Amino acid sequence: MTVTRGLEGVVATSSSISSIIDDTLTYVGYNIDDLADNASFEEVIYLLWHRKLPTSAELAELKQQLAMNMELPKEVIEHFKMYPINEVHPMAAIRTVVSLLGLYDEEADVMEVEANYRKAIRLQAKMPAIVAAFSRVRAGLDPVAPRTDLSFAANFLYMLTGKEPDAIAVEALDKALVLHADHELNASTFTARVCVATLSDVYSGVTAAIGALKGPLHGGANEAVMKMLKEIGTVENVDTYVRGKLANKEKIMGFGHRVYRLGDPRAKHLKKMSEKLTALTGEPHWYTMSVEIDKIVTGEKNLPPNVDFYSASMYHSLGIDHDLFTPIFAVSRVSGWLAHILEQYENNRLIRPRADYTGPGMQSYIPINQRG
Repeated sequence: MTVTRGLEGVVATSSSISSIIDDTLTYVGYNIDDLADNASFEEVIYLLWHRKLPTSAELAELKQQLAMNMELPKEVIEHFKMYPINEVHPMAAIRTVVSLLGLYDEEADVMEVEANYRKAIRLQAKMPAIVAAFSRVRAGLDPVAPRTDLSFAANFLYMLTGKEPDAIAVEALDKALVLHADHELNASTFTARVCVATLSDVYSGVTAAIGALKGPLHGGANEAVMKMLKEIGTVENVDTYVRGKLANKEKIMGFGHRVYRLGDPRAKHLKKMSEKLTALTGEPHWYTMSVEIDKIVTGEKNLPPNVDFYSASMYHSLGIDHDLFTPIFAVSRVSGWLAHILEQYENNRLIRPRADYTGPGMQSYIPINQRG
């Protein structure tokens, strides 16, 4: 057997959902640049789930279904209030609540195609409500009910703040959701597929995926980036701080990606939004600092920024708590997880790799009274 650490370069399945070829990311054959510039997140959800862009009528129906299924059961809100609020990371909260939602879904264990699609709608719709409600409950505020007249991105910001968001904020978040929606067979997506390949249910698959995304090597980089920016403080401190980290061989979060050689194609879109939003909020130094860090790390290490790097200053400019950055990733990526879960069910085979055993050779049992 050939052992490949981290399964790097190993092709584990066939999929028609997304691809990364020659540093180009596509969803169902559509270049991510084209989608980021032109498509709404709702269109991307439909594309990932149906392998085609929706008609006006199909898009309107999806938007209606999402809006009608956003509200959380009151039991979930009460559940939040039981948490030791100051000690619970939002990723742990949403992982727990997604699992909990399965208890309130009569179709949770119904495996027909139509039932699984309905569950996908419910989970996609409720994910932003979960994040927003948790954020408000821990701040001592009442959750805000979603509105049926707002887009997916606008509803999330509205439920988070209780105020109707302005157009630039909605544009920025919608673009971020489009860019994070799917990324081929990443760690959390692979986890979801491994889980449901046992014919476990959709809620279990998404819960497993959230558990994988919670790890800092997958979803937590943008939170770490913002922490770094605050530690640096000013543009004048960037050079000393970053070169010091590099000299000590410390990792600079938000740079490099295993599947890209020339750079993450998604990063440039969030870089533009970061520049625009930081200027609008009167805090352009976050963007300027990010650009200077980018120049040093890319120049010294040949590691271009990934999608997480500029999303940090962008989300900060939207007034979003830093520990909600990764949950926002989940609000988007659940669309891809669900697409892969549904695809796995369509042509399922149990995922069961082998391991290269490195322990001792064949041994004989020694009775306990003879062991030294």
